[in-house]
Amino acid sequence: MSLPTIKVIGELMNNAYARARKAWETRDVAGYQHLAQLQTAGGASILNLNIDGTQRLSVTQEEMLAFLPTLVPAIQAATTTPISFDNPNLDYHRAAMAVFDPAKSSGKPVYNSLAASRRRLDEMIAFIKEHDMRCIVMASEKFSTSGGSETAFTPEETLETVRIFVDRLVSEADRTTDDILVDPGLAPVAADTYGLINLGIDTMRLCRADPHLKGLHFVVGLSNFSFGLPKAIRDPLERAYLTIAGRAGLDHALANVERNATPLPEDDPMVAALEEVLAAGRALPGESAEDAGYRQTDKIMELCAAHR
Repeated sequence: MSLPTIKVIGELMNNAYARARKAWETRDVAGYQHLAQLQTAGGASILNLNIDGTQRLSVTQEEMLAFLPTLVPAIQAATTTPISFDNPNLDYHRAAMAVFDPAKSSGKPVYNSLAASRRRLDEMIAFIKEHDMRCIVMASEKFSTSGGSETAFTPEETLETVRIFVDRLVSEADRTTDDILVDPGLAPVAADTYGLINLGIDTMRLCRADPHLKGLHFVVGLSNFSFGLPKAIRDPLERAYLTIAGRAGLDHALANVERNATPLPEDDPMVAALEEVLAAGRALPGESAEDAGYRQTDKIMELCAAHR
């Protein structure tokens, strides 16, 4: 079986990473340009730009909006790789796109992201149309009957969320399925007590089987998967996940190009080991999702211990 082709959305321009954090703190434009060029050279097809705060760094919305008019043109001066603008606030995207030059980009910019819980969702969809953007849609939330949003816990619920967003983006924003990247969700494998990893894989399979969703793309935040596990096993585990999820339809990953975020060969022992871990995370008749989740945690801890 041939390996799935996974396009990398470079994640290094994010304050969770030390180099990006240093560039932000000093407003070092050259530092961001270096990260943009490094990721382009590493094969990233899209560059994610997230200058929001983290647990270690406080950033205000005002600070972000003030820096974007300088930062976005600087990144575009360094590379033509398309930019994914990553922030839940529409004002962030307005500030970014006000200075984004489509003529200096090799592809459409990306709106990251839409979700059932987003306020001003109608405005966001209109904005995507106005600026001819691709977009990332979060499938992990569903629209509630009360008009709000809730966490989705079944693949049927996530499929319905995807269908709603695709219908709206096609009819209201003139998008095609090629413009839409669905994030089915990816939880840390050692703390996934609700079966969310398997839910994401099942979501991709259901969407791939729906003829109305033909051409849709899928993306996950890869670094979430091995969070909290020993450093030595994180990269091979993430690459094994890419192999497994690639079969279900995953074709993009928000990842670190320096860590060689490519799928493992099908016959690599880590692929079979991770399949066993994820199989343990599927609830048996009479079990709760939490029961299966704790069994999955036990299996991943056994795998980590075997690779010390």
